[in-house]
Amino acid sequence: MAHNLFNSLSTLPLSNGETIQFYSLPALEAAGLGTISRLPVSIRIILESILRNYDDKKITEAHVKQLASWQPRAERTQEIPFVVARIVLQDFTGIPLLVDLAAMRSVAKRLGKNPELIEPLVPVDLVVDHSIQIDYYGDSQALARNMEIEFQRNRERYQFIKWGMQAFDTFGVVPPGIGIVHQVNLEYLARGVHQKDGFIYPDTLVGTDSHTTMINGIGVVGWGVGGIEAEAGMLGQPIYFLTPDVVGVNLTGHLQEGVTATDLVLTVTEMLRRANVVGKFVEFFGEGVTLLSLPDRATIANMAPEYGATMGFFPVDDATLAYFRYTGRTEEEIDAFERYFKAQGLFGMPRHGDIDYSQELALDLSTITPSLAGPKRPQDRIALKDLKSTFTELFSKPIKENGYGKAAEVLGNTYTTRDNHAQSNLCVAPDSSQSESALLPGSARNVVEMANNRPTPQTATNGTPIQPIELRHGDILIAAITSCTNTSNPSVLIAAGLLAKKAVEKGLAVKKHIKTSLAPGSRVVTEYLRTAGLLPYLEQLGFNVAGYGCTTCIGNSGPLRKVIEETVVKDDLVCAAVLSGNRNFEARIHSNIRANFLASPPLVVAYAIAGTVLRDPTSEPLGEDKDGKPVWLRDIWPTNVEIESMMKFATQAETFRRLYSDFTRDHTLWNDITSATGKLYDWPDSTYIAEPPFFEDFSLEIDQTKAPDAIHGARTLAILGNSVTTDHISPAGAIMESSPAGQYLLAHGVARADFNSYGSRRGDHRVMMRGTFANVRIRNLMVPGSEGSVTLYYNDGDRDGKEMSIFDAAMQYIQDGIPTIVFAGKEYGAGSSRDWAAKGPQLLGVKAVIAESYERIHRSNLIGMGVLPLQFKEGDSMASLGIQGDERFDILGLGDLQPQQEITLVIHSQDGSRREVRLRSRIDTAIEVDYYRHGGILQYVLRKTYA
Repeated sequence: MAHNLFNSLSTLPLSNGETIQFYSLPALEAAGLGTISRLPVSIRIILESILRNYDDKKITEAHVKQLASWQPRAERTQEIPFVVARIVLQDFTGIPLLVDLAAMRSVAKRLGKNPELIEPLVPVDLVVDHSIQIDYYGDSQALARNMEIEFQRNRERYQFIKWGMQAFDTFGVVPPGIGIVHQVNLEYLARGVHQKDGFIYPDTLVGTDSHTTMINGIGVVGWGVGGIEAEAGMLGQPIYFLTPDVVGVNLTGHLQEGVTATDLVLTVTEMLRRANVVGKFVEFFGEGVTLLSLPDRATIANMAPEYGATMGFFPVDDATLAYFRYTGRTEEEIDAFERYFKAQGLFGMPRHGDIDYSQELALDLSTITPSLAGPKRPQDRIALKDLKSTFTELFSKPIKENGYGKAAEVLGNTYTTRDNHAQSNLCVAPDSSQSESALLPGSARNVVEMANNRPTPQTATNGTPIQPIELRHGDILIAAITSCTNTSNPSVLIAAGLLAKKAVEKGLAVKKHIKTSLAPGSRVVTEYLRTAGLLPYLEQLGFNVAGYGCTTCIGNSGPLRKVIEETVVKDDLVCAAVLSGNRNFEARIHSNIRANFLASPPLVVAYAIAGTVLRDPTSEPLGEDKDGKPVWLRDIWPTNVEIESMMKFATQAETFRRLYSDFTRDHTLWNDITSATGKLYDWPDSTYIAEPPFFEDFSLEIDQTKAPDAIHGARTLAILGNSVTTDHISPAGAIMESSPAGQYLLAHGVARADFNSYGSRRGDHRVMMRGTFANVRIRNLMVPGSEGSVTLYYNDGDRDGKEMSIFDAAMQYIQDGIPTIVFAGKEYGAGSSRDWAAKGPQLLGVKAVIAESYERIHRSNLIGMGVLPLQFKEGDSMASLGIQGDERFDILGLGDLQPQQEITLVIHSQDGSRREVRLRSRIDTAIEVDYYRHGGILQYVLRKTYA
């Protein structure tokens, strides 16, 4: 029912002559609640949600007053209950969420309750974009072949998704092959404002992917959360978080000739990481913003997780309306959007002095220069002119100093291998004598086996002499135009196409063994590149469309040729990937490629031509033209005028309307998927979807024994260093045959070729718990010099410890009834909003994580799974305390847990000594205390639903 708290209920006239109600923010200022008009725009939008959803229960008058009186530099102790308008999911995180909802219905049925009460109360959209892998590349059939293999591999998952579509009333799906979730969200799902039950209100959301922040580029408040937190929001719980600091970034000047939006965002990422905006809102304003296109703004917003912010927000202005117009929204909804934001005083780009921020930073856009980032972190920006020297320095730098620890004199060595498929670009292509009909249709396993299991002859089957492949350190093996960050931006995609056109016209080419791919963020990209006449030139360089999805950026780069991978491993080569992505953490892109660089799409093409990161394109030619003359990067780099002349092809509203009007038209692969029906899932035998054990022995009454006053006698499962990401904790890439997860799948009759990826198997806890801490590059400091899933297991009386896999040790500790803890350094849990990075440790028996600092989403996810996040106090660390991993630990003071209270860690060393250390609980809010007490957020919600 409507309320009129603070006399804020107002009416808005619409263009059709009707009126609609809304809750007025200016009315709050008139009522004396504060200078609302000087609050950051993002804070005001959240304030509107709190005001509108006031019910005097979950959201009280005090909540409205608290946020209305937000002070820029106040201590942050108050929590905000934020009710979002909708939720967006991608399949890697969305399918586990759907599994949990299905499990909650199953437990409700077993408890004799109505399972249909478990139903999303806000609209939910799942975009399937994380499952396609680059198996084929470099020819006109790559997309069709990759999609066919995708559907073969993921049929069980897609059947489950289709069950969810019919089981839940508010659950919609964008099928595979349409685009990347964040670009689809930007171009289609976001409507600016919602009109429901006679009210109009702004679009807000959370998403189960950290790059949900891309939507901030069009003035929508939203960010990434873990699936377990999103479930609570779906089931009617507000999203709770501490009142944030808001950092204002004043953009001035304009980008110089030849500088791309990618260069800009890599600079912003470096700058804001250094400014330590972790967990804060960032709001961009100023004259410089008005000179950025909407896709440029979205590119910056997309990278908020990389600079550590909760959001990278841009207010709504005329550029926002123009974007809505050319992406096919109706004039009626655009008019309502504009009227609403103007009525709320939210329209227009603020200037310096208009808003009170917690902190103000400034960036002159004219100072931005061409850049890349890497080789292991997105915030490590490298000027284009310095990439060669940086790689050379890192090559021989010690591993402990983030280098590769190689002897400098081997940098120029050549390693030769022979490949009988060298005449083909296809990654897993059969012999050239094989017809296409022999492959399609056919199983993915057959395709891979034909590619990998035949002997290597001295000539190809068509009689063509085998071409030797010469590999060197620094050689590029993957060049991918991929990721939501850049494929959503027409300026950099058109720039890549223009550069390819000039390169082809000069006779430049890409070596056949480099895995090149183009994975657009939506079908609109392919349409405008084709219409502009640029796609054929990209294709001539091997950048054929290989899939509509995240692909290489999330580790779905697919295999390299077997002989290449064997050579890289045997000779321990430090080879490179260049991609237009947002993440380049260790082993993410490909387990055997150790240097990964983020770059703009045109630079991806340029480096593919150069073939190595040991060529400086600012001072050395990329290659030679048809006449043997050197071709420099400056010779083929497109001008701003050339790019602008092509932009008209990317701004056709009719194209957007047509391509987003019907997702099932001519989509035979999706339409042929059949599924179970009914409101309850029957849990058939599967290695993709399994009922999780989170509700074993669940009762509607809280079990006080599972919320202990203390944790006694804990052992260490792992000691990890700084910047351990969710990729390290719960990898999304390939499943190694020798890993516990690989052995589990083999034991259950799954052939190696059908392993798929960790991300695709997130619906089966039995695979995922075995994959926890299984990244091949993770380093457990308990076993110095080691990489991968290895630890030391200590039993009573064992002073030295027994080396075994982390999974095996965890299972032994559980069998012994011994709790475990994990130690870590700074920025623990950086990266994707991956709930399995919290679910996995919980299933391995981890009761607490003790780190120097946390990334926001992972800290929240740990609590959501009933794992206690603790933080060392300033000056303390694993090193300063001399923690080795052979100790026993007690964690005291959990009986009357309060937000951010001090906790005592008791260290029992092997020599019998005892020390006490004070830690800070990172259970930050009162609601998080409740979640922890209930054993996790899912248990809390289930109990509240049936209370």
